[in-house]
Amino acid sequence: MLALIKLSPVIVLGLLMRWGNAGESMDVLMAAPLALVYAIIIGMVFAKVRFNDLMDAAIENLKHILVVFLILQMAYAVATCFMETGVAASIINMALSLGLTAKLVAVTSLIVTSILSIATGTSWGTFAACAPIFLWLNHIVGGSVILTTAAIAGGSCFGDNIGLISDTTVVSSSLQGVQVVDRVRHQGVWSFLCLLAGAAAFYFAAVNMGLPDTIGNANEAIAQIPDSVWKALEEKRPAAVTLLNQVKAGVPYYMVVPLICVLVLAAIGTNTLVCLGTGIFASLIFGYFAGTVTSVVKFIELVQSSFADAGSWVIVMMLWIGAFGGVMGKMDAFEGIAKLVMKFVKKVRHLMFANGLLCLLGNAALADEMAQIVTMSPIIKDLTEKHVKGDAKAMYKLSLRNATFADAMGVFGSQLIPWHVYLAYFVGIIYAVYPLAEGTVSIMDMITHNYLAWIAVLSMLLLTLTGLDRFIPLFRLPSEPEVELIRE
Repeated sequence: MLALIKLSPVIVLGLLMRWGNAGESMDVLMAAPLALVYAIIIGMVFAKVRFNDLMDAAIENLKHILVVFLILQMAYAVATCFMETGVAASIINMALSLGLTAKLVAVTSLIVTSILSIATGTSWGTFAACAPIFLWLNHIVGGSVILTTAAIAGGSCFGDNIGLISDTTVVSSSLQGVQVVDRVRHQGVWSFLCLLAGAAAFYFAAVNMGLPDTIGNANEAIAQIPDSVWKALEEKRPAAVTLLNQVKAGVPYYMVVPLICVLVLAAIGTNTLVCLGTGIFASLIFGYFAGTVTSVVKFIELVQSSFADAGSWVIVMMLWIGAFGGVMGKMDAFEGIAKLVMKFVKKVRHLMFANGLLCLLGNAALADEMAQIVTMSPIIKDLTEKHVKGDAKAMYKLSLRNATFADAMGVFGSQLIPWHVYLAYFVGIIYAVYPLAEGTVSIMDMITHNYLAWIAVLSMLLLTLTGLDRFIPLFRLPSEPEVELIRE
């Protein structure tokens, strides 16, 4: 009973989040402070921990995530620069220049949004920018609205899980104490195998539907976008309007070079801040030659405004949730979960599999991927460090997998949870930019056909549980006798 009482603040946080998702005014920026206050009361009354000790634990826990704020500022600046200077538009135009048919529009949507989400670090922004193009293009060629919508959703989440400048990638890595670049390299091969498998699944689904071979045109698709859609995008995602106009006007293909620079530097293990700084500088240089940057002063102002706006709500939320995690850790609130998990696990990889499940369940309970990441990350980190013994290199690999779990089960897992805020947002965008989808595309349709999300979530869990991850380069987890399970 005491273990359940100490765990109750997490339950309270989940209930408050669900209340907000049901349409009330509550959201994580209100739910987290209330849950923190409740946790402090539980800690003082039932765990017999002094108030000052609880506050010291909260502040100490915040120290571990402060560096993430600097990276987030750089990440937001890179994303803004890529959207404004034509990097994102060049990616889309290169894909559309190949000529798309109904059989290929979903596959192309998946690949383009995957690349674009890596370049911009945002799934929501990528979805808002690409949905008008590909849904109207899909309309022209006679493709499947459901397939294309699910492909855009899956691809938009891809970069949010592996992109250097994604807030979820940065936060999940920071909370496990691993370098973002190391984390990206750890899961890189697995991620792209998932992408290839997802593309194949979308293609075979399109062929199975007997879709036609009509070739579409991007400019024609953009021209068909109603004024009401332009207005809705201007209000919700003004960057998407800039992107659409650049796609229509055309930008030089060499504007993709800044993205290539960032990816290459990341692949060779360059420091994250250096990678991001290179992306900003390269977008300035190439944008100047392409004509998308007309003034260095205005470009600097653009970067400064990005710094000012960088993830403000994310940072505030992380501060509250970080303090919440410190308090929960001080009163050993997760001891009950640890004991329950340890009853069923026999090997280290079984424990890691349980960590993945905990992240997925936490996402379902909180219905918010970032809230899940900052809430569940300390739990799985504590489980691993207390119950696994190994050298520093082996333990670091386990931390890399935990960071990948928190992110993948948050971002991709969100696509499989009917009540998640992600899906509600995506469906709202679809209806706004493509009104013909109303009554045609539902949340359950998106869940059923988001092949990339299914492949990513199930493959990560199964590969971890079975040990088959050893066949994927850089993705293998250390196993006995490299690491040893500790039972208290």
